[in-house]
Amino acid sequence: MTRDYEIFDLGDVRLQRGATIRDCKLAYKTFGTLNAAKDNVIVYPTWYSGQHYDNEWLVGPGMALDPEKYFIIIPNMFGNGLSSSPSNTPEPYNADRFPDVTAYDNVIQQHRLVTEKFGIEKVALVTGWSMGALQTFHWGALFPDMVERIAPFCGSAKCSRHNFVFLEGVQAALRADAAWENGRYKAKPEKGLRAMARVYAGWGFSQAFYRAELDLKTLGYSSLEDFLVAFWEGFFLPKDANNLLTMAWTWQHGDISDNDVFNGDFKKALGAIKAKAYVMPGQTDLYFPPEDSEFEVANMPNAEFVPVPSIWGHFAGGPGTNPEDVKFIDDKLKELLAL
Repeated sequence: MTRDYEIFDLGDVRLQRGATIRDCKLAYKTFGTLNAAKDNVIVYPTWYSGQHYDNEWLVGPGMALDPEKYFIIIPNMFGNGLSSSPSNTPEPYNADRFPDVTAYDNVIQQHRLVTEKFGIEKVALVTGWSMGALQTFHWGALFPDMVERIAPFCGSAKCSRHNFVFLEGVQAALRADAAWENGRYKAKPEKGLRAMARVYAGWGFSQAFYRAELDLKTLGYSSLEDFLVAFWEGFFLPKDANNLLTMAWTWQHGDISDNDVFNGDFKKALGAIKAKAYVMPGQTDLYFPPEDSEFEVANMPNAEFVPVPSIWGHFAGGPGTNPEDVKFIDDKLKELLAL
């Protein structure tokens, strides 16, 4: 299979939590052409377990992220199997020894890609779903003079306590499989991955989604059990368990103020975001409820609160699951880009 992405060699990367990834790799894919002024740039980070392929539903001719108008960079998050991850890092930092990576670490290295590789000084828009939204907030807070607009959707600037607890359940289900062997598994911990998928299934879509039986009536599954096995278990089974745990740690410790710039002052970090912002929570998202976004917007100088009117829960934001939600997000991105 021909590789459809590039690798940016980062060299030795010292991480926030003290470890160093040697010969660190950042995988990325670009769409469109960088113009002469280098000001038609959109950065679109990946989400929990997703790779750049999983972001492509929002890119296309006539859409807000139009490759005929914009130069779109999709950087892959550390731990997702393409950038440096437990599954592709050589010993001794392989598998369960892969170090803790923060969203800050991710964005600092993405900034290096944007500036060192492409010589870009202005970014027209940073946008992303879920953990992509977490990285979007980081871009806005850390590089306020560079980033002109941000549109985080179905995500937050800081992992809430409730969200942290949800992720504890997800990870516990995976680690309960004897085959996991403390991260030194010789065979895929299949039972753990299936259990993790079942836990996730109760959170990814809303109560209203299940009440309306959209898994059957819209997505076309033949029963609830068929949905749980074919959609949810099928979603997680191909993924590497240590990669999933690495990204879950990144998610749990997501906080735009957890760095030397803001020293834990969350309101100060939000206030530093100069970019024109549309903060777009899913109205029925169980991970990232609109109340969290309202607090963020109240503390950002140029932000609008734009909830996605959907009963699709977290999946209102992707990955392209419901056409009506895709149109809403795409229309709002066009609106923001016109400002």
